[in-house]
Amino acid sequence: MDKNDLLSQLQAHLKASERDARKAMEAAATEAREGATPAEKREDSRVALEQAGLARGQKERLSRVLADLAMLEGFAPPRKAKRIETGTIVEVESDDVGRTFFIAPVGAGVELTGPGGDGYLTVVTPASPIGRAVMGCVAGDVVEIVAAGERREWTVSFVE
Repeated sequence: MDKNDLLSQLQAHLKASERDARKAMEAAATEAREGATPAEKREDSRVALEQAGLARGQKERLSRVLADLAMLEGFAPPRKAKRIETGTIVEVESDDVGRTFFIAPVGAGVELTGPGGDGYLTVVTPASPIGRAVMGCVAGDVVEIVAAGERREWTVSFVE
């Protein structure tokens, strides 16, 4: 599987998040400055304060996305891996379900498309519960994960 394609998809997702955060920040800042008439601002100053707070929140969101993009700029996943590390593709199986993860430094929860549109991979970071459980494992290892309050036992079936 082409890990560089997965990284490109993740970067595209983050760039879209960057655009959305930038637009939301600018819209909230404009609304805080110009959204109410002076009489309305005197009558209900909370509106401008709420919009300014929203603009600050979007600015923080934008900063996090930019930091994530910067982290991906210098990231190079390993070509082949026997042990699970950042940059590997991992398949896990349990009695009822199989899942495929891409362990990336950022982008937790993002769904990526497999080669040729074949299946989906979920981005998992090493800091997440799933990431912590599988880091360092090899194919055949069994891990116990608590996700959404439910205890699951998964067998690592593939590592690339």
